[in-house]
Formats: sequence, C-alpha cells, structure tokens
Amino acid sequence: MKKMTMAVYFGNRGFFPASLIAGARKEMQQALESQGFGVLMLDEKATRFGAVETTDEGKVYADFLEQNRGKYDGVVLCLPNFGDETGAITALRDCGVPILIQAYPDDIGKMDFAQRRDAFCGKFSVMDVFCQYGLPFTVYEPHVVHPLSDVFSRQLQEFGAVCRVVNKMRRFTVGAIGARTTAFKTVRFDELTLQKYGITVEAFDLSEVLLRIEKLGATDERVADKVTLLENYSDFSCCPKNKTEVLAKLSIVIDDIIKEYSLDCVAIRCWNEFEQLLGVSPCVLLSLLNDTGIVAACEVDVLNAIPMYALQLASEMPSICLDWNNNYGDDPDKCILFHCGPVAQTYMIEKGEIVDHKMFAKAYGEGCAWGTNVGRIKDFDMTYSSSKTENGKLVFYVGEGEVTKDVIEKDFFGCAGVIKIDGMQKKLISIGKNGYRHHVSLTKGSFASVVLEAFKTYLGYEIQEL
Repeated sequence: MKKMTMAVYFGNRGFFPASLIAGARKEMQQALESQGFGVLMLDEKATRFGAVETTDEGKVYADFLEQNRGKYDGVVLCLPNFGDETGAITALRDCGVPILIQAYPDDIGKMDFAQRRDAFCGKFSVMDVFCQYGLPFTVYEPHVVHPLSDVFSRQLQEFGAVCRVVNKMRRFTVGAIGARTTAFKTVRFDELTLQKYGITVEAFDLSEVLLRIEKLGATDERVADKVTLLENYSDFSCCPKNKTEVLAKLSIVIDDIIKEYSLDCVAIRCWNEFEQLLGVSPCVLLSLLNDTGIVAACEVDVLNAIPMYALQLASEMPSICLDWNNNYGDDPDKCILFHCGPVAQTYMIEKGEIVDHKMFAKAYGEGCAWGTNVGRIKDFDMTYSSSKTENGKLVFYVGEGEVTKDVIEKDFFGCAGVIKIDGMQKKLISIGKNGYRHHVSLTKGSFASVVLEAFKTYLGYEIQEL
C-alpha cells in the first residue's frame, strides 16, 4: 500500500488565543508523521493563523483541497478550541474523503479565559451541522483527546484503515471469470444492485481463457518464468511437469485479463472445465494471487470477493475465502473452515503441497486436477465477513474470532483451520435463515470496527446483525 496523506483542518473561534492554533499545528503534524502519514496543511498565512472560522476562510480551505485533489486520503478536522461550524461545512462539504473529528481536551488548572479551549462543546456544534448537511464523519471515544496521546495514535491507525477501504471501494471492478457453476445457486448475485454501489462486474467466458492458453507456446519465455515462480511458491515436487506448465499458462492468462481490464479482484469458475479439458485445478493460482495483493475468490463467488477486498484493504494483509465446513467435535463455538487450496501461503503453517484434487480424481479419474495447494492454516486473531444482494441492497455481516491451534487430522483433505467464535451457533443459524452463502471471508487482525465504519458511514452498505 502507498503511504497515506491526511489533510489537516484547524477550526477556530476568534476570541480564543492564537497560541492554541500554533500549538495544534505543531502537535498534529508530529502526531501524524509519527504514525507514518504524510501531512497536508493550509499555509498559516492563507487565513488567520492557518485556521478556519468564517465562510470566506472556509472557501479558502475548500479551494486548497480542490487544488490538491488526489493528494490526500482523509481529512483530520482538528479543534484546538470551540471551532466555528459554518466555516467547517463550507470548507469540507465537498472534500470527497472520510473526515475524522478530533477535539482538544481542557486541562484542569488551565480553565481561565486565556487558556480554556471549549473544544468539548464545539465538537457537538460541528457534528450537528455536518448531520444537517448529510456530510458523513468519523468520531471515536473519548470525546476529546490530545493529538500526542497513545489513544489518538490508535485512532489515527484505525481511521487510516477506514480511508483505505472507503477510497478504494467507492468505485471498483470485479472480474467474474467464467459463468456460475450450474449446481451452485448459492453464489448467485444481482449485478445491477452492485452497480448502484459503484461496483462494476466484468464477465468473461471460459472459452476466452482456453483460447488464450492455446496461443501460449511452450517456449514462451513467460511460461518458464511463471513455472519457476510457482515452484518457488509451493511444493510442486509431486506435480507432473506438464501440469505445472499448464498451470503456469493459466496463471499468465489470468494475469493478463486482470491487467487489461484493470480488475481490482476476481472470482473464478474453478470447476469442472479446467479439470476435464486441461487436467489442472487452479487453487494454487488463487493462493498466489491473494498473496500478491489481488483478491481472488473461487467458485465465481463475487459476493465473497467483495468482502475479501474490504478485509484486505483494512488489514493490509491477504484475505481468504473458505467454506463453513465441519463441526469440531462437540465444541459449540468451534468449527472447521476449509477450501481446496486458495489460501495465501502467508497464512499456512508450512509450505503448501501441490496434489491432485481428490474430489475430482474420484469423479473423473486420477491425474485430472493437479493444482490443489494443501496444508493447514496458522493460528491468529481474525475478522470475518460475507455479503448478499437482496431487494436491491448489498448486505453484509461482519464479526471477529480466532483461528486456533487445534489439530485437524492429517487425512482431512485441502487447506483448513479450526476457528472459534463466541456464540457461534446463534450466528450460524442467523447466517442460514437470512440467506447467506456457504462461504465466509477472513483476514488477520481485529478490523470489524474499521469495516463497519467504512460500510455504514461512508459506503451505504446494509449491515446484518448476526
């Protein structure tokens, strides 16, 4: 991810001392830079003290943002004192990015007229007017916080993650490579509903993929390079060389389609044409894509590619799409999540092993589906999500849990892990009764609050409480 930059707005109420603004400019810059953010500030000579109080000063700041459009990812609205709400709405109503409102605390012993801030009160006025104008904003507990506190440092990191999700998901493109497998009605979705939310779906017939593969000669330099990349990525020692070459060609074709159509994520029809016509299963290719920053869901599950994309943006880590697959003994809060092998190597305990897909081998004969990347998933705290389209709305559920160290027996096929979620049984019933699919997406870390803030406050997605 590129370095993020925050534009900083300083609110003012003229009868407060100028020293409060000067101090805030230094402290806010220090706070942002210490957390790895670039800083964009209005010159202190452009308005009184470089802050905004009046409508005219708000216009100056709005022009400043317009001149720097595309150079900032979010706005930190800083209130060193009460801050005037009229100037604030004029300055920021068209900023086009998430806004974090921060207000300075007053200090006991510094409550005389020369030092008192009243930002505690002024923050309500700014929020009130923003609500009246329908301008979304972000606030965190506590109501007032000093920029150089550890609490504000954590708020900045969370807000930065919100900005990543919001700014990338206002408009993005999902590639549906292949039609939905006939038997999998569970992955149906409403393409026009997604378009209302700025999500474009580009659909590709598998015949195009197969034709592109045919045109790639065995001596193509890219094929040899991709074979080397794949063999370094996972353990291909058991995979026949000719199948590795086919997987390399398929990988190149998918890469080309992603590049040509500027796809942000993909959902791929992974069976049964690849197995019957090419003798491979593309699991490891999805694993590699997820590890290199391109979200890839299997079984043409577009509605899990979307939460995968959000989770990846929030965590800056790969995301995974897995089946809600098995109970784990009689523990009501644990189950096994599984898939054939699209899990990013980053999350696997050991290097994956490329094998023939057992399910397809049983159906079509041995040697028909090389490419499954089998292994076990590491333990880590995780955030999970999935989505559906319903009655013209895009609806998500979001939660947190953990992948545990619990052992899954060696003979269990695929790449799997045991997860623990408090109150899981109630959540599973809610997932089923509300028509969500059998897949769920997850990423490492606790990011439910980030995703929910981005989805509800800025993107307008519907949220289902499980």
